[in-house]
Amino acid sequence: MAAIDGVDIALVGGGLANGLIAWRLKELRPDLRVAMFEAGPAVGGNHTWSFHEGDLTPAEHGWMKPFVTYAWQDNEVRFPNRRKSLGTGYRSVASERFRELLEERLGGSIRCNAPVRAVTPRSVVLEDGSTVTAGAVVDGRGHAPSRHMRLGFQKFLGQEIEMRAPHGVDRPVIMDATVPQADGYRFVYLLPLTDTRLLIEDTYYADGAELDRARLAASIGDYMAAHDWQPAGILREEEGILPIAIDGDIEAFWNDKAGVAASGLAAGLFHPTTGYSLPDAVKLADRIAGLPEHTADGLYAETRRHSVDTWKARGFFRMLNRLLYFAGDASQRYRILEHFYRLDAPLVARFYAARLRTRDKLRILTGKPPVPFGNAIRVLARHGLTGELA
Repeated sequence: MAAIDGVDIALVGGGLANGLIAWRLKELRPDLRVAMFEAGPAVGGNHTWSFHEGDLTPAEHGWMKPFVTYAWQDNEVRFPNRRKSLGTGYRSVASERFRELLEERLGGSIRCNAPVRAVTPRSVVLEDGSTVTAGAVVDGRGHAPSRHMRLGFQKFLGQEIEMRAPHGVDRPVIMDATVPQADGYRFVYLLPLTDTRLLIEDTYYADGAELDRARLAASIGDYMAAHDWQPAGILREEEGILPIAIDGDIEAFWNDKAGVAASGLAAGLFHPTTGYSLPDAVKLADRIAGLPEHTADGLYAETRRHSVDTWKARGFFRMLNRLLYFAGDASQRYRILEHFYRLDAPLVARFYAARLRTRDKLRILTGKPPVPFGNAIRVLARHGLTGELA
């Protein structure tokens, strides 16, 4: 592969975050030469990214509209002792549409099957040994372990299945925790794509990152049988292991990047509790595209500043995660989420959008505790609550 010179911005990784950065740069800064390097055969991979209507501003909804593949006006959660309609819009982006739009807009600026060996703030070394020089580099290759972050994991296997008859699911079920609990907090996630097509994901909030595909596939089969759904065929499968933030040193995390700008999970930008990453990817794309200059130092400073500020503003969510993971038996973790969904829909929407008010945080922590009181006090005392209710 020949070397490329004269690139203004080199985006390493063709996932959600870098794809949206490239899209927004083409809209707002078409004068910049952008190149994207993706290790796999196509940008976008094999994913379904979702978000709640309240996660984005009207302006953000406006420019994201072409990517939205599916939209619903409602969604619900199900627990052993609670079933609740949230009454808020829900949207999903399919990687196929994401890929089509990026390829149409970026064209020859995308290089697939181009794994990267190393990055510096102004260069990319490809696996074949060739070097790309750039005004700036943005590393968006996803989550990588860091000694500066303590994480739990949300891991899942999803199957898009065509049923032989209408399935009867009329809105997304973002958590069905009425299923047997195993390997931490378990729930099934349902997206009704058509009257006969469902995306079914078997999901676990677990301590370890190991994904047992065979067990999860069998669990999806059991779930379909319990609902008398007869599958005509599996159209697609996707899987993921998403980080759930427990605690960490965000400044040290960024010091290890040696001046290289980062995006998405590689920048620690994801909702600490739900693992959703699309809203943060949208906001970062706007920030980067709106910069007056796109130097290596400027992009590193901006992505670091945004990530650090976001991390510090979300301490309350990490505190809740510590309760989820450490205050009770793993098989009883669902009770914490079941207790949370007693709250009104507007508060829940602010939780998803990571825009909680102080009184929201107090309401979340009041009421009969869903875990042993002594355990909760020990967890909170060990990690501290300083600033978490601000």
